[in-house]
Order: sequence, then structure tokens, then C-alpha cells
Amino acid sequence: MTTDDPRLPRSDLPRWNRTVRYYTSRLAVALLMRLLFRLRVEGRENLPAGPALLCFAHLSWMDPFLLFATLPLRPRLYLFGPKEDDLRVGPRNQLMYWTGAPVPFKPAKTDLLETTRRVQAVFSAGGVLAIAGEGRIHVGERALLPLQAGAAYFALRAGVPMVPVALNGLSWLGFRRRLRVRVGVPIEASGRPTSEAIAALTARTEAALLALVADAPDVARPGRFGLWLTDRFNDWPEGSRAAAEAAAAAQPVASGILPIDPDQD
Repeated sequence: MTTDDPRLPRSDLPRWNRTVRYYTSRLAVALLMRLLFRLRVEGRENLPAGPALLCFAHLSWMDPFLLFATLPLRPRLYLFGPKEDDLRVGPRNQLMYWTGAPVPFKPAKTDLLETTRRVQAVFSAGGVLAIAGEGRIHVGERALLPLQAGAAYFALRAGVPMVPVALNGLSWLGFRRRLRVRVGVPIEASGRPTSEAIAALTARTEAALLALVADAPDVARPGRFGLWLTDRFNDWPEGSRAAAEAAAAAQPVASGILPIDPDQD
């Protein structure tokens, strides 16, 4: 289902152009990812046939490409982020901007109300939105940082199911290594997005994600190329992977962002 809602990504383009870019990028990414890695999807039957919010555990800059390569072509898949002032700056941002998949938001969080409306436009158009619930990458295949409140808020506000999605194998990337996508059972999101409802849905989603990654094996460090590829575009808030590992060992980092007043419709 496609609409001409001006809040949809790349609504400046004709509908046919957006469709061509979407399928071209999805198929190209799927081909490249399957050449580089061995991909496995578990729980595909849990994916809703209509609008939904996919909350995934964030291990790597490669996560969105793994989702692009493995999830069904329909409903249309959109990605929440990246956090950029202008997606037309920088080669990686330009590529993402071309696909029309990202729903960006500004780093200073000065466009939260407009971002919420863009998210709603995705659901109203019948789309699926994938969001990194932690808001940043983490270290450890079986680890998970506290989820931010935004994902639960978006799901409750739109009345769409929250689907936990575990991504594993991306801690260290290597040629023909196994990458796993495990889709959990959808969690109903109904009622007003009050603070209590958001906290409850966030807690249920976090527990579901932890259960999905509980049996993930550790990944061995790769060779020189794999090391370069792994952290080529990773954005570690601590400044480096080593610093992030030290911080995780000392104490898990919790962070939270609420798009707008949780009691506001």
C-alpha cells in the first residue's frame, strides 16, 4: 500500500520512483549479503502481515542491511534513523537517502513531534518500521542495553504490535560467517501511551529480546579485513569498542528518550 502522504520518506519523488528504488535496494542488498555471509531466519511466521514495529537488538552498523536482506519485501520496510541533520551529506547517508527507507531524526532532538508524525505516516501507509530499541550499539551477543521508551511509545500511539527481533553474529564480521535473525512473538500494544503503559511494554519487549539472544554463541575475532569491516561505520558513544567493552564490564549503560509527553495523544 502506497500513499502520497508528504511525511513519508522521499515523498518528493513520484510513487513509481520510490517503488523502484525500494525493490532495487532490497534485492541488491539481499544479493550482496548472501554472497558475503550465511543468513538464517528463525520465527518468520511471527511477522505480522500488516503494520508493525520491529524492535531489534543493535550490535553493528550492518544490522539494517541484515534486515533488508532477510525480511519480506511486503509490507514495505522502513528504518528509524539515522540520527542526522541532513541525510544528503556523506556517502553512507546519501546511499540510505536514495533508498527512501530511513525515517531520520535530528541529533539535537528538536524535531520530535515531526518525527512522531513521520512514524505514524509509515504505519498509516501499511508499512513496517524497524527501530534499534537501545538507541545505540552494544557489545556482547547475549547482552542488551536498557531499551529506550520511544519504541513502545510509537507502537502504543499507533496501536501496532511490537515485534522483538534478535540479530546475532554481527559482533565480529567475517566472510561466510553465520548471521542469525530471530523473530519473536508479537506483543500487543493497545491503549493510551501513558507512562505506565510505555514502561510495561518496554519491559515486556526487553524481556523478550533477552530470551531471544540467550543462546547466541560468542563470535571469534576475524582476520584483518573482518576487523576493518566490523568497525568501519560503528559509532561507539564511548569513542571505541575497547572503551565500550570496559564500560559494559563495569556497569550496563542505561539511556532513555521519550519522543514527546507520554500522556499526550
